[in-house]
Amino acid sequence: MAVFVYKFGGTSVDSVERIKAVAEKIKQARDQGDDIVAVVSAMSGETNRLTSLAKEMQQQQPIDREMDVLLSTGEQVTISLLSMALIDLGCPACSYTGGQVRILTDSMHTKARIREIDDKNIKADLGKGNVVVVAGFQGIDDKGNITTLGRGGSDTTAVALAVALKADECHIYTDVDGVYTTDPRVEPKARRLEKITFEEMLEMASLGSKVLQIRAVEFAGKYNVALRVLSSFKEGGGTLITYEESQMERALVSAIAFNRDEAKLTITGVPDLPGVASKILCPIADKNIEVDMIIQNIAADSTTDFTFTVHRNDYQKSKEVLKQVCRDLGAKQVTGDDSIVKISIVGVGMRSHAGIASNMFKVLADEGINIRMISTSEIKISVVVDEKYLELSVRALHEAFGLEKENV
Repeated sequence: MAVFVYKFGGTSVDSVERIKAVAEKIKQARDQGDDIVAVVSAMSGETNRLTSLAKEMQQQQPIDREMDVLLSTGEQVTISLLSMALIDLGCPACSYTGGQVRILTDSMHTKARIREIDDKNIKADLGKGNVVVVAGFQGIDDKGNITTLGRGGSDTTAVALAVALKADECHIYTDVDGVYTTDPRVEPKARRLEKITFEEMLEMASLGSKVLQIRAVEFAGKYNVALRVLSSFKEGGGTLITYEESQMERALVSAIAFNRDEAKLTITGVPDLPGVASKILCPIADKNIEVDMIIQNIAADSTTDFTFTVHRNDYQKSKEVLKQVCRDLGAKQVTGDDSIVKISIVGVGMRSHAGIASNMFKVLADEGINIRMISTSEIKISVVVDEKYLELSVRALHEAFGLEKENV
């Protein structure tokens, strides 16, 4: 008997009718003899509603521990409703919160990381013929405090459960029918990919693709979990995320990812001394803020300008931290810009081909688009440009690299 973990996002369960449709899909799989564990998010819009309530209740930033207690209730509603729908169809089901499963995490509230999962209760219920419905996005720390896993945490829950249960596959059901060469809402000619490597998917997730959460892809790649992205609303094979096969015909560029949630900060006139990068970035890290792209320019007067990007939600907090760093280091000033975007081309085929970066830069130059920052890895090239050029950049690059065609 095969074991599958299905994960359904907020849009898949945003109404009673859609929850019932999810129950039908699960029952069909269960009737074929498979064991099913369903991981669900809160109903679409519920997390935002709860966050708004918190802001009304407390003018200052609410305490993270209490936010986790509040936000975790969204998934609790969904697991109970889905279990009821399954039982109504004659399919035995049992719901579990993260704490009831005992998804043990660290104590970093709102951004917790999974340490281990006790699969004993789930396996016992599967053995009884039940569908197990688990709340995504949440766990508990070793003191019993409720924790949440951060943005897209339900994906991480699903993959981690698939690892713990040694599931045959983990299916991520969402509002798109797979992974595309880029966002079809920006480029209508975008094409769905039948397969993509873990490396490429990991880069795309880290670069802003909203299809899968980066930690989920890391989990799946590390433990070789077969991962498939499918649509909740129409049939199809979706996109399989797999390890690269040597016989696969690889395109130079597989996809274009972009991230609107970028902000850039610069501290100028920093004394060019050993350890200065640490003195700038350690206070940022101490606030649990993730830094992405970094550029350091050394001037002739033995000072340096240090620029880095953060998530746009962390922009103001980062700016305040950097102002204090500026005073401590005797630097000149802090400037910032939260109207930028990051655009990236991704492909394992880039490893063995030269000239891709220059081609990318030429395409953007021909469109009159100025590049503000550049970052590269073995299988990706990222640039930062002004937000107003996002759609033009994506469409021009998509056409230039022929991504609308099969097996370019």
